[in-house]
Amino acid sequence: MKRIAVAGFQHETNTFADHKADFQSFSMTKDWPPLCSGPDMLDTVAGFHLPVVGALSRLSQEPDAEIVPLTWAFAVPCGHVTRDAFERIAGMITDQLAAAGTLDGVYLDLHGAMVSEHYEDAEGELLRRIAMLAGSGVPVAASLDYHANITEKMLEYADYLDVYREYPHTDMAETGYRTAHILLDMIDRDIRYHKALRKPDYLIPLNLGCTTIEPCRTLMANLNTLRGNLPDLTHMSFAAGFALSDIHEAGPAILVHAQDKQTADNTADHVLELLKTTEQAFEPVGLPAPAAVEEAMGQARHAALPIIIADTQDNPGAGGSGDTTGVLRALLAAGAEDALCGFIADGETALQAHVAGEGAEIKARLGGKLFKGDRPVQGTFRVLALGDGEFTGTGPMWKGARMQLGLCALLERGGVQIAVSSKTIQTGDQSMFRHLGVDPTGKKIIALKSSVHFRADFEPIAHSVLVALAPGPVLLDPGQIPYRNIRPDVRLSPNGQTLQQRSSA
Repeated sequence: MKRIAVAGFQHETNTFADHKADFQSFSMTKDWPPLCSGPDMLDTVAGFHLPVVGALSRLSQEPDAEIVPLTWAFAVPCGHVTRDAFERIAGMITDQLAAAGTLDGVYLDLHGAMVSEHYEDAEGELLRRIAMLAGSGVPVAASLDYHANITEKMLEYADYLDVYREYPHTDMAETGYRTAHILLDMIDRDIRYHKALRKPDYLIPLNLGCTTIEPCRTLMANLNTLRGNLPDLTHMSFAAGFALSDIHEAGPAILVHAQDKQTADNTADHVLELLKTTEQAFEPVGLPAPAAVEEAMGQARHAALPIIIADTQDNPGAGGSGDTTGVLRALLAAGAEDALCGFIADGETALQAHVAGEGAEIKARLGGKLFKGDRPVQGTFRVLALGDGEFTGTGPMWKGARMQLGLCALLERGGVQIAVSSKTIQTGDQSMFRHLGVDPTGKKIIALKSSVHFRADFEPIAHSVLVALAPGPVLLDPGQIPYRNIRPDVRLSPNGQTLQQRSSA
């Protein structure tokens, strides 16, 4: 009987965001499950499109495998994980691991870009603690997000690391399944891999890591072709990195596991050269919010399908507050018609709408309360619809997710309908609007709080996608980010300055 411990601790840390991830942030249900432990974990995560679910699926297929569930936790991207939250959750995992008895392997569902108040490389520290407890004879394998900032410490203390291959992350469960499969193979064959890590000396803007558009569409196709020609027992991963984590080792990475050191090194070096030739294609592109709205209105006059505006710099999936008003103001100022905007996180206004009731008019201060430098949109709004925020996701990324967004409301002002939630959420699934009775396919313009994940469910119904730049904490261009800790010789944006050059200018 193979006894496999299973745990997860996920957070993508935008070190420039104000709000921190405390313990309560991991205990709250939004789009993914709340913190869960022991046997209850298996039922709590069941049905969600998550790496841990894919891993559990693979492990459950193994006739001689016993799953030992520990703790799984996730919090919406924001600022640093507090010391208290990290130590409490890491402590739960390690205490359970220590009490689990003899184990044959450990699977971990991690993000790879977690920064705590006291550890720049929080996952590297977590892996160190787990590896020390498990012992050298017990392989530790972890699946990582495509935006992982893979570090030398993570490489040292994990026997195997694997990374999502799609952004939007429509392959999360698939990656967990693959990682668990390779972990079982390592146990059965009693093998360990040689590992090679390479990092390009430039950062990739968040939007352009998208694997359904260029340059990553072609890059990932080339990497998949390369994977098909790799020797047996050789595995290659690519992570685009998360440029909004200001840590020394932030940025894209190539990771290769192989049975011999030369194969690992040669494969990693080959992919690194490929990444060098792609740098110029990662130049960030976006329009100021008023210009994006003007372009959308122009296209909408002749388009049969909606024009999507991505409010990328307030993407809650990368640490945005989800309540900035720049794009909404631009829509209202331009007199946009048949437009839909959402989701704006504002529990105060959502409650006000519920008290007033459908059909009522309310005077509200909408949004603009969480991000410094922004301000609410004040005035009269009509309450079109109300919702309890509880529904099931239907799109490629959130399918099966049991959403709990708190009180929600659909408001209207002029020709713009505005979806409001009590909890901060990235707008990546049509079900979010449909639970308020809105069919997004019938709108001329849809403005979404998202950078890329929306593309999985909204791009198929769109005439075009425009990237809008309004004030927010998720800066599109890494060259504009006020770094302090990143490696001084890394170009902050493609073909741009390094931190060292910026400091001496």
